[in-house]
Amino acid sequence: MPTNRTLLGSYLRARRSLVQPEDVALPRERNRRVDGLRRQEVAALADISPDYYLRLEQGRHQQPSEQVLAAIGRALLLDEDAMDYLLRISRPVGRTTRRTAYPAAKPDEGMTCLLECWSHTPAVVIDRNQDVVTANRLAAALGGGHLDPGNNLVLSTFEPVVRTSAEEWEDSAHRAVAALRFHADPDDPRLREIVGSLSHRDADFRRIWARHDARPQRSGRLRSHIDGFGFVDLRFQNFSVPGHIGHTLSTFYADPHSRGAVALTHLGDRLQREAHPAPVSMVPATMRAAG
Repeated sequence: MPTNRTLLGSYLRARRSLVQPEDVALPRERNRRVDGLRRQEVAALADISPDYYLRLEQGRHQQPSEQVLAAIGRALLLDEDAMDYLLRISRPVGRTTRRTAYPAAKPDEGMTCLLECWSHTPAVVIDRNQDVVTANRLAAALGGGHLDPGNNLVLSTFEPVVRTSAEEWEDSAHRAVAALRFHADPDDPRLREIVGSLSHRDADFRRIWARHDARPQRSGRLRSHIDGFGFVDLRFQNFSVPGHIGHTLSTFYADPHSRGAVALTHLGDRLQREAHPAPVSMVPATMRAAG
């Protein structure tokens, strides 16, 4: 994986290629061959020298100031999340930090108990690499195996069955990949494993990953299959888990009175009955009838 300096350069080049001249009120010349903005144009918009900006893209500058990065961010039309990511990757990270940046993901016992108490709310905890750390029974039943602990949400997104069943799959894939880049540590071996596996076999992933989008998923919609109801529309909401860096709690729900809400209620009731079956009476049926 690249160092922070080369990662910064790759990020700036990728974002520069996505901004068109008209997006920043620059004229588009006839027969223009550049994808996006030229380096000189970004430098002028950021009010820095072209040579200085070139050194940033080439990874030859150690640590640009926040003021310079903010100016470049404005020139590249970066939103708040993208600026957060830009500032993070522009800072050198020491060996001590690297060793503690990605501890083995372990489920928190209290969080696991809390999730199991939510009998009608599917919920999972994922780590910074989008690996499922823990999930309650309702989430496991809802996800068709994709929400089981140990599974990875980004790898699942690029599975053929998800491609064919998900509406607006392209948008979902972009969001999943952007969340992976935003949260993950570039030096994490698990991130290398995920990116390497998908890059080797999936052209769509290579194309999306090359954009360098970096953005967390805070909420959204999805379609999920529930036995007896088929595919239903659900929502999800994500929350950071206090005390567990990189862990996110994802809860799933449906709009009130919707088909999805009815399906979740039925699924939750069925799982409750399976977990706590009604006691079988030991009194013979003839005696009960006589009584």
